[in-house]
Amino acid sequence: MDQLNEKRLFDEFQPVPTEVWEEKITADLKGADYKKKLVWKTDEGFEVRPYYRAEDLTGLEYLTALPDHDPYVRGHRIRDNKWIIRQDFSSTEHLKANEQALGALQRGVNSVGLNVSGITTHKQMSELLQGLDFSKAAVNFTTSRSYPLSLELFIYEVNHRGDGGDHIRGSINFDPISYLLLHGDYYINWTHNVEEAEYLIHTVLKRLPHFKAITVNGHYFQDAGANLVQELAFSMAAANEYLVGLTAKGFHVDAVAPHLQISFAVGPNYFMEIAKLRAARLLWTRILEQYPASRQESYQLFLHAQTARWNKTLYDPYVNMLRTTTEGMSAVLGNADSVTLDPFDKNYREPSEFSYRIARNQQLVLKEESYFDKVVDPAAGSYYIENLTHSIAHHAWKLFKETEARGGILECIKSGYIQEEVSRSRQQKEADIAQKRIILLGTNQYPNVLENMGGNQETEEEPGRTEPSTYPKLTRFRGGSGFEQIRLATEAYVAEGHKRPAVFLFTMGNLAMLRARAGFASNFFGCAGYEIIDNPGFTAIAEGVTAALDTKAEIVVICSSDEEYAEIVPEIARLIKQKNKEILVVVAGYPKDLVDAFRSAGIDDFIHVRSNLLETLSRFQLLLKIKE
Repeated sequence: MDQLNEKRLFDEFQPVPTEVWEEKITADLKGADYKKKLVWKTDEGFEVRPYYRAEDLTGLEYLTALPDHDPYVRGHRIRDNKWIIRQDFSSTEHLKANEQALGALQRGVNSVGLNVSGITTHKQMSELLQGLDFSKAAVNFTTSRSYPLSLELFIYEVNHRGDGGDHIRGSINFDPISYLLLHGDYYINWTHNVEEAEYLIHTVLKRLPHFKAITVNGHYFQDAGANLVQELAFSMAAANEYLVGLTAKGFHVDAVAPHLQISFAVGPNYFMEIAKLRAARLLWTRILEQYPASRQESYQLFLHAQTARWNKTLYDPYVNMLRTTTEGMSAVLGNADSVTLDPFDKNYREPSEFSYRIARNQQLVLKEESYFDKVVDPAAGSYYIENLTHSIAHHAWKLFKETEARGGILECIKSGYIQEEVSRSRQQKEADIAQKRIILLGTNQYPNVLENMGGNQETEEEPGRTEPSTYPKLTRFRGGSGFEQIRLATEAYVAEGHKRPAVFLFTMGNLAMLRARAGFASNFFGCAGYEIIDNPGFTAIAEGVTAALDTKAEIVVICSSDEEYAEIVPEIARLIKQKNKEILVVVAGYPKDLVDAFRSAGIDDFIHVRSNLLETLSRFQLLLKIKE
């Protein structure tokens, strides 16, 4: 029995060396380029291999570290992974916001974000916070520009209740660097900002020892188009700028660091987002070691994660629930301390009670039914995620040092360096969405052509400054907005009394090819909100032409195989144009040797997998006079 106990599972199987795996892969590729086929080059600038093994963990110095130990990659929870479920309410009507917050707290939320814009008196603050038990719920103040006033009113309310404040948790969204980025200027000036920060830190140290006085809104970078390395590096540069400013005022870093939190966006890149949050703790440790910080609490960076905005859509908005679910999973598995999942309809209206309910229940399911709160750092030891963590940390640290070498984040904002770097990443992301290398389900792929937004438009999160900006702005965006504007224009065109543009699929010939290309064309033009008229396949050109003309479709798309196009395309184009020159005749595919001949025969355009979908649909909107 002892001998059996000593025997390890699978000992009878000999390990397979990496060289043998590589030989097998090379043989299976049959001469294809290994790197082009299997190695992924990320937007962040590093390569991801098709598989990793135990040997790939060699040299990662933090692997033996325990949770809540230097360098804190594994977070600071040691018994479980119980994160804080937070829900933010944007209403500026303080009585309504109070009602929403109380309802959420009764249904599983344990942290609320409240809009304190317009709160100028203790009576208003008291009404906003009425019924909130500070011992059970964290309170976070958002979107206020009068941070000292908000904090003073909150402390007045705490005193009014006879509360000592020692147990109160929460935060203030004080982040003048983000204000500078988003508005192109300081609210007043940087000296004033540092003085405000000084006051806030003094106040929380004295009255609210567990409160966060500074929030670095790193999520703005990703929502402006930044890649994950940029988001991480620039967020760390902003956090460091606050440390520099306040230590210069005489604070020890140990007095400041515990009262600072970083808010990251969590987007659709599931494993990369997990790795990014783990890398953030590693970088924070490296920064604090330079001061140096001496208290363990300083290294226990409080990470808030909220779902990214850039990949959320107006059309097919229920898909946003799927997006926020996987993003919430990334946040939790990356050891975020608190998580906000935005309601699925936030982009085009004030969220409904139903959408708020779904958003909080998503987290409750992850915690209570999927047991994501039971295991500390479940990603630890994963060959893949550990290597991603290392790569992201390495490249972000390099960019952080470059930012500091240029004078720090403030100088980089003034020179436009950060805006230019983020803009380049954004342009690439927009191009990838336009060409469907990034899929936004229901928007640039598999649209619901029957859906109608009824004139709903994108909501603005916060009004901007009316004064001219001194520095370039960091502009937030949503990747699907270009496609949405096309569909909204189609809806408006129909609402004015015009006929909805129709696309007739002229299917003929090889069954497999005609169905594949008909499906492609349906998705293609469905993204513009056009009516799609499909057909099982015609046996004669004349039959198909008659059917196309009878439908009075504005666009006819020929769907067949490249081999058959040479014979049927010129005849179809000739007969249709002979009857109605206004009809746009399109070929699904790009038979390059025949393109010029087909254009001469009357073909107006070609749609194919390399088409820029957004540019092509915009062109058709002009041709159909939907947009001028």
